Amino acid sequence: MGEMNKEIKKYLESLLPASSASVAMLENDAEANHVPIIDRSSMHMINLILKIKQPEKILEIGTAIGYSALRMLEGAEHADIITIEKDDTRYHEAISNIQAWQRDHQIQVIAGDAAEVMQELAESKKQFDVIFMDAAKGQYQTYFDLADKMLTSGGILITDNVLFRGMVYSAEEAPKKYKTLVRKLKAYNEMLMNHPDYHTSIIPMDDGVSISYKR
Repeated sequence: MGEMNKEIKKYLESLLPASSASVAMLENDAEANHVPIIDRSSMHMINLILKIKQPEKILEIGTAIGYSALRMLEGAEHADIITIEKDDTRYHEAISNIQAWQRDHQIQVIAGDAAEVMQELAESKKQFDVIFMDAAKGQYQTYFDLADKMLTSGGILITDNVLFRGMVYSAEEAPKKYKTLVRKLKAYNEMLMNHPDYHTSIIPMDDGVSISYKR
């Protein structure tokens, strides 16, 4: 990221409303324990989309400590959210945080492999107005194939980290340990942008967020 882009990012972040005490506590906890959570700027944009869409049912792939699920209720106050987390420690942390916020009547956390849980949800004919993917980036295509079965017409698919540190534009130059991941992400982005059933825009903010509208 160039110096100009860094300054723009810093400026835009300065315009965001201050986090509430409860939100700041989650952000500080995530930072202290090196738990990746969605950037505040991206979260702010997602909540704008949710305010416009006003979804009733949201599916989240990748709960972590429950930060984004809880924050999404700021944009979609009356929504019901199902969120999936594979890591047992984070699953229990998310449950604790959601209960502390008294939102366990709206947010259901399911422990397990995302693809397996999504397959079960699809077989149960679950439908969602918004699906947010923020989990194993190398599995995004698999998640998409399952999400497509559950996303309603007119629904929104949001995918985080699709630019992966800016590496996707030059997969050949990515460090060896990331080459396979970057190639998969690049293929995923190209699939989304060219899918006949979706209208997609990739927003180059933070680590890249794609917003896809299902026709």
